[in-house]
Amino acid sequence: MNYRKLRQILAIVAAAGVLCLSRITLGAGTQDPSLQDRIEQLEKQVADLKKETAEAKPAPPKEPPAKKNIWSNLDVQLYGYVKGDASRDSSRTNPGNYVLYVDSEATKRNDAEFNLTANQTRLGMNISGPESETMKASGKIEFDLYGNYASENKAKLQMRHAFMIFAWPKSDLALLAGQTSDVVSPLVPNTLNYTVLWDAGNVGYRRPQFRLTKGLPLGEKTSVKLEGAIARTIGRTDPTNSETGEDAGFPTVQGRASVTFPFVGPKPAVIGFSGHSGREEYDLDATGRNMDFDTWSVCLDVAVPVLKWLTFQGELFSGENLDGYFGGIGQGVNTTTLEEVRSKGGWIAASLGPWSKWSFNVGAGADDVNADDVTVGARTLNSSIFGNVIYSWTKHAQAGFELSRWNTHYRGPGDADDMRAQLSFIYTF
Repeated sequence: MNYRKLRQILAIVAAAGVLCLSRITLGAGTQDPSLQDRIEQLEKQVADLKKETAEAKPAPPKEPPAKKNIWSNLDVQLYGYVKGDASRDSSRTNPGNYVLYVDSEATKRNDAEFNLTANQTRLGMNISGPESETMKASGKIEFDLYGNYASENKAKLQMRHAFMIFAWPKSDLALLAGQTSDVVSPLVPNTLNYTVLWDAGNVGYRRPQFRLTKGLPLGEKTSVKLEGAIARTIGRTDPTNSETGEDAGFPTVQGRASVTFPFVGPKPAVIGFSGHSGREEYDLDATGRNMDFDTWSVCLDVAVPVLKWLTFQGELFSGENLDGYFGGIGQGVNTTTLEEVRSKGGWIAASLGPWSKWSFNVGAGADDVNADDVTVGARTLNSSIFGNVIYSWTKHAQAGFELSRWNTHYRGPGDADDMRAQLSFIYTF
């Protein structure tokens, strides 16, 4: 309490005392008009002092504002892992940090290389909500560090997934919009090598799409899933610097039908049939001459859990102009003959474990290109056999070692082999 307020309170007390004495005196029979006027003045002063004191009271403190969620008013969960990879190859591979195929040995034989990278490190966010009585909304955003055109120690972000899903559970219906994995050929083997047998029998990648998924129950443990999507055609730059997929004027169509059913193992088996159809347009020169090239595939995928510790899975494919899907060993159109490159292949893998802190994976794959569709020096066959062991120190910390054998054939001289040894450390969160 400050001095001014104290003085006001003492004045009120004194004036109140004078008033009380005055009223007592008046009550005793003293009738002095001047005294009566004085009493009225004192009453007015007391009232003014009370008003001034009330106005001088500090305002009550305001309630602090409600704190806002630093992320969102939706449920946002971070996930990902940090991964360090060291690898040695007995021959030069493409691109190096991971293997797609072995470079031709027509000019360089047994040109060993060593790579060390953290570019497979991954960061993602799962987003869920809002929900209504009939619909659930969710989304995902995910990146790794394999963005193009950066020095090894200055990695760039690469978008992997960025999509939303609107689902109606009672109808078993869902709509996806954004970028994610293809509808076709959805399985991947469990390899430490970043590219999961791409260009060596495993096709399918990621691209922008609108996808509709519908589930159909056929029994207590049997169901059918139908998936259809329109997807961006990822082409290449033609001689006039146009993007050939964009220039086609319409999207690629993808579809898959799968059946989930009880089999011999503890979990249901899944068999799926899928395919895609699209087109690229090449502007061949500045005169306006152009040409269309088809891209298509038909695929089979199978996943069979045999025991709690043993699962088999694999895929087969056939198609043409599949470089955008990691088929054809990275070859889509022969720009010399102006013909699509046909290819076929597949892969099979087994996952064993975990036993205590150990798990194992083995597999093989091959991509077989029609040799008549490519020129001399182009790739005609690419195959790989791999095996790895993964040890889990904790739920989040792992170490893995993988051996793989790669063999790439060329039209003409230059066939190449590579033995790859890779050591990986992984910390998930």
